[in-house]
Amino acid sequence: MKFLRTPRNLFFILIFLLMCMIILSISLGSVRIPLEQVIRVIFGMPVEKSAYTVIILQYRIPKIITALLAGAALSVAGLQMQTLFQNPLADPFILGVSSGASLGVALIVLSVGTTGTFLLAGIGLLGDISIAAAAFLGSLLVLVFILMISQRARSSTMMLLIGLMVSYITSAVVSLLIYFSLPEKIYTYLSWTFGSFSGVTWSQIWIIVPALLLGFVVAFALSKPLNALLMGEKYAQTVGINIRRTRFWIIVSASLLAGIVTAFCGPIGFIGIAIPHVARAIFHSANHRILLPATFLIGSITAILSDVIAQLPGHQQVLPINVVTAMLGAPVVLWVLIKNQRNMQT
Repeated sequence: MKFLRTPRNLFFILIFLLMCMIILSISLGSVRIPLEQVIRVIFGMPVEKSAYTVIILQYRIPKIITALLAGAALSVAGLQMQTLFQNPLADPFILGVSSGASLGVALIVLSVGTTGTFLLAGIGLLGDISIAAAAFLGSLLVLVFILMISQRARSSTMMLLIGLMVSYITSAVVSLLIYFSLPEKIYTYLSWTFGSFSGVTWSQIWIIVPALLLGFVVAFALSKPLNALLMGEKYAQTVGINIRRTRFWIIVSASLLAGIVTAFCGPIGFIGIAIPHVARAIFHSANHRILLPATFLIGSITAILSDVIAQLPGHQQVLPINVVTAMLGAPVVLWVLIKNQRNMQT
């Protein structure tokens, strides 16, 4: 259909779908709230049950904002990494940011005290803040190290290998901590690795939003250099792009987006690697001026949808977000692999 081939119309459809997913997410959950009551709460009108107001304003809206921004952040970061490394299977965590965050959480959860002490994850808000701070510091240290290397690395391939080595080292340390830890602490750490958009408070959102907005601004400002990098670093240099400076800011933006999300939500997989390919397939474009807002919207929709599925509407049980994102994202990755294989044969 010609109507669906116009980027402007596609963006309108995506915005409409995003609004529908937001309303659906507010309404569904362990407690189902009628749509009429949702509208009344949003506009400050009287409702049948006061509990509806508390559930929506204190729990579901913060969770939706978190999911929306997290999905957008991971998708935009993944798009930048795929362009920088010219690798369709690159994700936001390819440089080891997630591994650094995991190490930070492991150090503060698995090595805190012994018998008679509290687990940080089990003491309410203080525990949540401690885990988020540890994850952010761990990802920040990895980011600083990668940025130092980026000023000396001659190619993106070298940076990719360094990122992989950092991931292996941090994973080894985490495995060592797990080996010598108590089962209760291991369970706490594993619960964080499952990922979740719940538990983020309004006070934490006021930290997340400005940090992610900064990452988005840098990413959108890099749309022209990203388009040039599609033709390779040599071509980008011929059109006046400073490769080292561009690489530096791409890494800053992608790592900031991925690091903040990981710190507050845990390592959310597959969104960052799958959504850029979905955006390319829908818009039939490689132009980052189109792909960046497209991945923003599609990533937000996917994250909110994943959270709705994870909530198992009408049940008290909640699935780990990574289980749902893997179910949605893995088929996309398989499609990319099959498509690339066919292109190589033709």
